[in-house]
Amino acid sequence: MRMMFLSCPVDAEHAVASILKEWDMLDWTVIHAGNDRMDVRVVLPETDSQKLVDALQMRLTTFEGWRLDIVPLEACVGPKTKDTDITPEDDKPRPEQSAETALREEIYEDVAAGAKINSTFLILTVLSAIVAALGMNANSVAVVIGAMVIAPLLGPLLAFAFASAIGDVELMGKSTRTALTGLGIGFGTALLVGFIAPINLESPELLDRTHVGLDSVVLALASGGAAALSVARGLPTTLVGVMVAVALLPPSVAVAVYLGAGEVTLSLRAAVLLATNIISVNIASMLVFALRGIRPRTWLERRSAKRSTQINLAVWGGLLIALIALIILVLS
Repeated sequence: MRMMFLSCPVDAEHAVASILKEWDMLDWTVIHAGNDRMDVRVVLPETDSQKLVDALQMRLTTFEGWRLDIVPLEACVGPKTKDTDITPEDDKPRPEQSAETALREEIYEDVAAGAKINSTFLILTVLSAIVAALGMNANSVAVVIGAMVIAPLLGPLLAFAFASAIGDVELMGKSTRTALTGLGIGFGTALLVGFIAPINLESPELLDRTHVGLDSVVLALASGGAAALSVARGLPTTLVGVMVAVALLPPSVAVAVYLGAGEVTLSLRAAVLLATNIISVNIASMLVFALRGIRPRTWLERRSAKRSTQINLAVWGGLLIALIALIILVLS
């Protein structure tokens, strides 16, 4: 359950009320705040909430100085309230929306935060790479799991998939830079560990990351799909973040550790696994966002987003097919 707070000029009162009265059993209240301003409090419905927010944004585009804030609501007790002094306009009712999908604006805030490069992201990337490299070299499963818990790899990948779904080129570029920065810093850190520390080439935790098969593709697809579905439903992503880290962190560290130890062949095999997993996670995430109906508000933006999703799926799909062929014909 969520509550929406709308602050807008009092001139927009009729336009706002005409939208709100289209939804049956909607709990909302208009408060005149003075200075030609008004506040509207709305308990968002479990269905149609995205349609309602989009309709309000569309109607408010002709006004200036308005703001929409959406916050979680733990409980709502008491009689429903409505402002009954406003005459509604004749607008078409919106189709029903799934109650299990979070608002587009909420998803954007979640994934955009994960696409930022800050000190926390950089420190966690370095620490997770060090912990994973030492844990895999010592064949310690518990240490490797600990590294995957702190690895901040989920954010930029989901941000890229979401940006593709809504056609946000700026967010797409930002998430790409963040992902490449994270992979680069993690690679450099693990490479340094490979140069300094004696490498146990017989460690099963390292050798497992040089075995590439179709099960690796399935694991990465499932991880990316679960992560995107959790974000789309507004659920915590901690556990699925670990799933994504399982697919990305160990092979990326193995690439660097083997390369630092001079084992080029093993490093290349781990690199194929890493590339396969990155592509699979992105494909699964984009498909989930598309199937959940995550798309921009306006028709023109939707057209651009559809083209963006199609291009990205075609590129990533072609790369995945090429890697699967390499796995079957060369590495298996």
